[in-house]
Amino acid sequence: MKKKFIFKTIYFLGIGLASMILSISCNKGFQELNTNPNTSPKVQPENLLAPAITKSVSYGMSRAQRVTNELMQVTVNMGDGEGRIFRYDIRETEAVYLWNNLYLQLRNFRDVYEFGKELNQPEYMGIAQICEAWLFSILTDTYGDIPFSEALRGKDLNNFTPAFDKQEDIYPALFEKLEEANELLGGLAPDFKISGNADPIFGGSVRKWRQFGNSLYLRLALRLSHKTELNTPAIITKIVDQAPLDYPIMISNDDSAILRWTGSAPYVSPFATWRPADWYAPKSASFFVDNLNERSDPRIVTWLALAGGDYFGVPSGYPIGQPPVAGSTLHTGLLSHPLMGNILNYGELQFILAEAAVKGWISAKSAQEYYEEGIISSIHLWNHEVPSFYLTTELTAWDDGYSEYEKMELIHLQKYYALFFTDLQSWFEYRRTGHPTLPIGPGHLNDGKMPARLIYPVYVQTANRENYQNAVAEQGPDDINTLVWWQRP
Repeated sequence: MKKKFIFKTIYFLGIGLASMILSISCNKGFQELNTNPNTSPKVQPENLLAPAITKSVSYGMSRAQRVTNELMQVTVNMGDGEGRIFRYDIRETEAVYLWNNLYLQLRNFRDVYEFGKELNQPEYMGIAQICEAWLFSILTDTYGDIPFSEALRGKDLNNFTPAFDKQEDIYPALFEKLEEANELLGGLAPDFKISGNADPIFGGSVRKWRQFGNSLYLRLALRLSHKTELNTPAIITKIVDQAPLDYPIMISNDDSAILRWTGSAPYVSPFATWRPADWYAPKSASFFVDNLNERSDPRIVTWLALAGGDYFGVPSGYPIGQPPVAGSTLHTGLLSHPLMGNILNYGELQFILAEAAVKGWISAKSAQEYYEEGIISSIHLWNHEVPSFYLTTELTAWDDGYSEYEKMELIHLQKYYALFFTDLQSWFEYRRTGHPTLPIGPGHLNDGKMPARLIYPVYVQTANRENYQNAVAEQGPDDINTLVWWQRP
């Protein structure tokens, strides 16, 4: 009985702590920055927002380094033992970190919304809805069906075993959040600002939050574009072609949603304390390095370290027991680089629009224009100039005569680099599209199949057993090869 209580308590913590506990833990290190001793001691939305954003970005960076980079052939943490993610062998324990931490911050964002509503602050309500849509989308795209409608109710002690919602029901609810956010923020003056101390992403600009929310809307609508039930191509058409003034989106790199690490507390990159030896442990993958080399991509000098005077990588699927010569690693400059806190940048948005244009859903610009703008802005974001030949080389040049498959390969290889260290997004996009084409080697396990999801945390199977079993019966076996709803035909 005692063991069962412990499991339930842990699960209760993962789905939503009491607001007071969350406020104290999340605000550690932000007290002096955000608290005015002359005001009411009651928690204010602005006290919760910055720490919740900062922690959420940090968690995404952690999963990018450990999971996404290994699955998507950015890095290879060489070895033959169990749990080598680059070999598509994922331990059960990998599921816990993201689940616990994102639900924890979701409770904070829900508090921002509720307190904002109580205090008649629509700016915080809108921002909170965008943040909820952002984190819930990561959770459902990682696991599939998840607690949603009954989640974040930690204040109700009778609700520590929430039901799992179907992904096909979660996504429309996320769209509703983004619609509400657009309406709330659209009711404010374009130059309206919240406290800059509360907003480490946009410095308080509500206009930029609105642009981010609608750009996120496009990301999520594209993810479901082949699911006819929701007709998300029509959403994309509405935002881009039919009502662009009603749904403003990012218009330049300056609008990118990036928590730019300053190096001063509390905005210090979570990698800043890593030892170089630990950072060097995963080697760069051949796929990541070779495509940069072949295109003379200037970002290579920022992202990678030379090995023996050259840039070269390790094949992700090298045969077990036959380790190749270790090559380049990720550059140590990334440990504290301001741009590592990426959430959704302007370059990614341009590649979203390029795909939509190829498929005939939008016509504001040509697919080629969006594609080339995506490349230019992505390279400029990392403070490099675009080589004069870059857009015209055989490997990169756009050709309207290409098949849709060939165009998708062009777009998604560049999008792969635009999504560098963006939580799990490039893995999600690969699962959706199969692009860019990744080489499968003899050392890849799982029959050479890219994992389709992470399993649910083991303790959830015990602490919320009935709802867990219902979710598995609905979605399919709880393993890494069960397709989530938007992956199914």
